[in-house]
Amino acid sequence: MWQRRFEIQKTGIKSSYAGLVLVAAGGALLFLGLLATTHTLAQYSVVIVIMGLALTFLGWRAFKLVFAPLFLLFFMVPLPPFVFNNLSGKLQLISSEIGVAVIRLFDISVYLEGNVIDLGSYKLQVVEACSGLRYLFPLASLSFVAAYIYKGALWKKAIIFLSSAPITVLMNSFRIGVIGVLVEYGGPGQAEGFLHDFEGWVIFMACIAILVLEMAVLAKIGKNKMTLAEAFGIDIPVPPENPDRRYVKSGAPHYLFLVLAGVVTAGAVYAQNAENRVPERRLFVGFPMELAEWKGNEDKLETIYLDALKLDDYLIADYRNDAGQQINFYVAYYGDQTAGAAAHSPRSCIPGGGWQIKNHDVVSVEGVQAHGQPLEVNRMIIAKGDYRQLVYYWFQQRGRVINNEYWVKWYLFQDALTRHRTDGALVRLTIPIQPGQDLADAEEALQEFAGVVVPKLGPYVPE
Repeated sequence: MWQRRFEIQKTGIKSSYAGLVLVAAGGALLFLGLLATTHTLAQYSVVIVIMGLALTFLGWRAFKLVFAPLFLLFFMVPLPPFVFNNLSGKLQLISSEIGVAVIRLFDISVYLEGNVIDLGSYKLQVVEACSGLRYLFPLASLSFVAAYIYKGALWKKAIIFLSSAPITVLMNSFRIGVIGVLVEYGGPGQAEGFLHDFEGWVIFMACIAILVLEMAVLAKIGKNKMTLAEAFGIDIPVPPENPDRRYVKSGAPHYLFLVLAGVVTAGAVYAQNAENRVPERRLFVGFPMELAEWKGNEDKLETIYLDALKLDDYLIADYRNDAGQQINFYVAYYGDQTAGAAAHSPRSCIPGGGWQIKNHDVVSVEGVQAHGQPLEVNRMIIAKGDYRQLVYYWFQQRGRVINNEYWVKWYLFQDALTRHRTDGALVRLTIPIQPGQDLADAEEALQEFAGVVVPKLGPYVPE
């Protein structure tokens, strides 16, 4: 923006009412984000308001000159948790598969199960920090700046920016493979502490080097061939010989902006200070372990999972009937679903355990109701090798049965605004499908169990 200051002066500054639309949209998004406890939306809203401010005071012609630098601010905002978790899980699996391929190039025996790389003597888990996202965001930011400065055709700029994703994934996968090789020959210490972090720094610098090499190659392609220095040179702005000083008078858009800013601030203060009401409920410690012919055996989650889930109460138990069928019953309850402490969708967690989702749809469980509504659930068939499982899950929240993660966020906003509540639960039922067993038998058992367990949830997951 500083480089183009003289162009902005030459273009002329003229206020625009269109900027007020952006400010209003940003304010609404801020209000929505605060009430729906999605902090990412609130952070995006700040960038939108800044862009609206620039458009209001500069006008369309000058705003075009500063749009790209202002758009860069979006890269400083992390993705929403439910988007981040899904993307991170997929990148973990991709990085694991490519990393294992690298390890096998060195004739090392290795087994991959989900995002766990088993070297026999040591297991490498490709966790969230190794998914590549912490490389992708900064590299995407740098590639955006590079594409903006680059003096070339639009298609070359697009390639420079879009290439940041495959560069990140491939180089991060190569890093995982190298760590596996080093662990095989140098011991587990190669995957821990300073050496692990140093390897990450080296790979990131290699990503930047590849990006620079890519720009050098693109500069030699096409009609207007040039050197990298010419294509990526930063011009020093030359001030005009006789600068024309212009003073912008305050107009109606400026005063309307101040009024709108006051309204947005008041709404943000209200949303920030609104206290959510947590209803009284029974704790799962008293949930019955005998339901009709089903007898349960309660289990406990490990500390690492509890730290990640940040739930307020939960139940996990295996119920078995007289026919020997076993169903895993899991409920995670949150009294206040703030950002980072909300029900996690099984669709983003299951692949990390090595399971593949073979089928996913929404079905209605015949004859079963929850909070007076027909029970419609997400139905998944998952597989790991020869093992298969049938999974039902749904979100039971404030008197609603919801089977869509995005509707969960919308109702969080709606109920936070109208009812001052964000409590709710995730409910999951899982039954193994035995080799040779008919899927219909497992389905019948799961629906039968849902019929006896769902009516018992009322006191534990209040309306």
